[in-house]
Amino acid sequence: MNKIKCIVVDDEPLAIALLGSYVQKVPFLELVSSGENPIEALDYIQNNECDLVFLDIQMPELTGINFMKILGDKQRYILTTAYSEYALEGYNHNIIDYLLKPISFERFYKSALKAQERLTLHENQEGSYFFVKSSGQQHRINFEDILYVESIKDYVSIKTNEQEYIVLDTLKSMEQQLPENSFSRIHKSFIINLNQIKVFDSKKVILFLDQEIPIGESYRSIFITKLK
Repeated sequence: MNKIKCIVVDDEPLAIALLGSYVQKVPFLELVSSGENPIEALDYIQNNECDLVFLDIQMPELTGINFMKILGDKQRYILTTAYSEYALEGYNHNIIDYLLKPISFERFYKSALKAQERLTLHENQEGSYFFVKSSGQQHRINFEDILYVESIKDYVSIKTNEQEYIVLDTLKSMEQQLPENSFSRIHKSFIINLNQIKVFDSKKVILFLDQEIPIGESYRSIFITKLK
């Protein structure tokens, strides 16, 4: 993929300077904007191309959490914070990683590699397959073979036409990795392959192989829209 276009948002000038210098050292990152004002950053992102936001959580004008709530899940984030307890709250949003201040370049680079992997996967997600780690091995799974993905505590179960894979991951992460045109989250615990639907009504979906999946009320309208 092309260079990852980054923006740094932090209310501390020294933090902005440090992260900016780190970005410039990484060949696949490009700093397109930086600043202390989160309101101006929101405006920039809404009017310019941006792939990744290095975002401070504790800012006086607008917290990082509220910043993410405004933009929604279309943007990718790496959180930067001096308070680890705030970083955990960020995992309710579409983030790739969090960096705990003071940030070393080694830790920053590892986070950048994670972002590159996630964004490359997103860029290629309209392809035909992806790899998941299950039982200590990397398994190639064709998207078209997936029936559904189910959340099971700290794991997800990926059910295909022939096999089940138990993966240490979250349903939120799976939702980001699967092609959005072919998959839909229809319940807090389930993502289904729209191409595997046999029949459905307002309360449930029946997939091929006669697997019945409930439809959560809060997910129903988005699911119906995707089928139109």
